[in-house]
Amino acid sequence: MIKKLLLLSTLLFSVGISAEELNSGDTAWILTSTALVLFMTLPGLSLFYAGLVRSKNAISVLMQCFAIACIVSVAWVVYGYSLAFTEGNGFIGGTSAFFLSGIGRDTLAPGTTMPHSLFVIFQMTFAIITPALVVGAFAERMKFGAMCLFSLLWFTAVYIPACHMIWGGGYLADVKDFAGGLVVHLTCGVGALVIAIMLGPRKGFPSSAMPPHNRTMVVTGAAMLWVGWFGFNAGSSWAADGLAGMAMLVTHISAATGALTWMAIEWIKGGKPTIVGIATGMVAGLATITPAAGSVGPEGALLIGIMAGTICFYATQIVKGVIGIDDSLDVFPVHGVGGIIGIIMVSFLGVQGGFLGSSAGETWIPMEQFIIQLKGIAVIGGWTAVASWLILKLISSFTPLRVSEEEEYEGLDIAEHEERGYDLT
Repeated sequence: MIKKLLLLSTLLFSVGISAEELNSGDTAWILTSTALVLFMTLPGLSLFYAGLVRSKNAISVLMQCFAIACIVSVAWVVYGYSLAFTEGNGFIGGTSAFFLSGIGRDTLAPGTTMPHSLFVIFQMTFAIITPALVVGAFAERMKFGAMCLFSLLWFTAVYIPACHMIWGGGYLADVKDFAGGLVVHLTCGVGALVIAIMLGPRKGFPSSAMPPHNRTMVVTGAAMLWVGWFGFNAGSSWAADGLAGMAMLVTHISAATGALTWMAIEWIKGGKPTIVGIATGMVAGLATITPAAGSVGPEGALLIGIMAGTICFYATQIVKGVIGIDDSLDVFPVHGVGGIIGIIMVSFLGVQGGFLGSSAGETWIPMEQFIIQLKGIAVIGGWTAVASWLILKLISSFTPLRVSEEEEYEGLDIAEHEERGYDLT
């Protein structure tokens, strides 16, 4: 239904009218959701990532997340929203809303009951967190200037086309992706994997231990992510209704189940449960339920949470331990793999009256939808990999991607920002 409304939106936008009347309840909920999604990045993700790195790099991670939020916000206003959500072709939108032209205080978002300006900023917060998630792959070794340029170009060449293809009525409009399994989690996961490979591992990886420097900060940021994710998923209903309520419920169920599953595996394998483990399992549960939050029921959410905690746990072991890729903070195995699991499971758990129940308002043939979902994974994943590689090659042709060995040893806080996260006097 959402995809059909987006297809209608391009026509309505061009003539400046709305199909609905303003609903104050819907507007209030999306206002709240918008704040919650921004809260996920600043401060949630920032603190989560900053706690996971070594103390000499904590400021650099906070700075990267903060800068990305600012860069993407401006780019979204100038051209991002227009290219993502106005009429164009199957892969990219048009230029009619550059600088948010035609979007006034009293105009409604086409096909919705909320102000157009609110829809713009709600979608902006999704655009902000996606490249910020990629920070976890290159933490502790990428130059700040190269990071800023990469984030802007990656947002432009990867996030915007993915958003338009799936949510803007484009080439992949038939893919069921409620709140970003492909648009957010697969793009950031594949982009993270590519940049981790091209940058190479941190000095000392994997022989030297690189434990989180502040586990209190990790769990604080993780808790903020959990709370903020309610806006991420339940807000994607675009209304204060039963769909939002069910999306919130299944989001919480999957997060809790993913956390417990990860903790149990870690406890059995290592003999001790850890706060970093349970927090990471929670994030895996959240990422995996995201594309399915609008269609699965509680039983399906339990299964998705168990799959997230199990599969993402072993994916982290494979990426770092078996393949030897230094995806510093496990972006691909948690977000990329989690997004893929969720996208696939929508086909089978999101069918009304189907396996384990569903909250879907529509019915589809599982295997047919499965093929559509696989197509989405292939197109978005493939384009993200190619575009990420090209962007990094372009940037590296005129500026180094990573800091020198001496700067990495000293820490990026001092080398890149001349600041310390902690007073050592």
